[in-house]
Amino acid sequence: MVIDLDKCTGCGACSVACMSENNIGVLHDETDKIRSITWMRVYQIDNGKSFPDTEVAFIPRPCMHCQGGTSGTPGQAFFQEDPMEEAAHTPCVSVCPATATDYDEETGIVSQIPTRCIGCRYCVAACPYHARYFNWYDVPWPKGTPRALSPFVSPRMRGVAEKCTFCYQRYQAARNKALVSGGEVGEMDYQTACTEACPSGAITFGQLQNPKHKVHQLISSEYTFRLLERLHTNPKVYYMSKREWVRKKADNYVTRHNKFAQAAPQSGH
Repeated sequence: MVIDLDKCTGCGACSVACMSENNIGVLHDETDKIRSITWMRVYQIDNGKSFPDTEVAFIPRPCMHCQGGTSGTPGQAFFQEDPMEEAAHTPCVSVCPATATDYDEETGIVSQIPTRCIGCRYCVAACPYHARYFNWYDVPWPKGTPRALSPFVSPRMRGVAEKCTFCYQRYQAARNKALVSGGEVGEMDYQTACTEACPSGAITFGQLQNPKHKVHQLISSEYTFRLLERLHTNPKVYYMSKREWVRKKADNYVTRHNKFAQAAPQSGH
């Protein structure tokens, strides 16, 4: 997935579409923002300047679907011994004792099985993007609304963790259709709900490794970056912006050779 931050208007259509597609309910008390659930959250940042030089940008944040690597197996350390090692890892998969979450090598999607989850919340604490949520309550669906739920996504029970799945149910439908027809899953055959709902076309979805897909071309841009790349989580979500201050705010505006030196605390102070 590639999100163009210069096109995003912060309308929140992606969040609403995600909630509708994946049966994310409204909790009893929405003033308790710490325990509310939003798989796709939109953050607002600004350049820190006063009016009239103020500029604002919005950062939609789904699950990053970090790619697993040599340290992505359970029981291994979260951080690398050698900070310059480029091995990627999936933080939530590394810490889950119940194997309720896993990295799919075929699709590149980090899956989540609620019925395996034991509610320890290790994955919630390990995710550096705060993309995982814990169900504190059973969702109170008002009378009549269960009929509007998607039949392809099971509502989650309280006591389990959940997150964005890149609308995996849509991939399953597209894959089954391709198997029947004898073809392959095309770029437009599988699109996430947030991608379709975005009115400004800021979100692009496809296979990052497929040269025929638009996302493969977009990630080669000099204005493309990923969040918290210094952690070697290898996210599947890329962002774009031609504005320099936006890239700085994304915590990725450091070079390969000095990024760890900048991250280290200053001695003697």
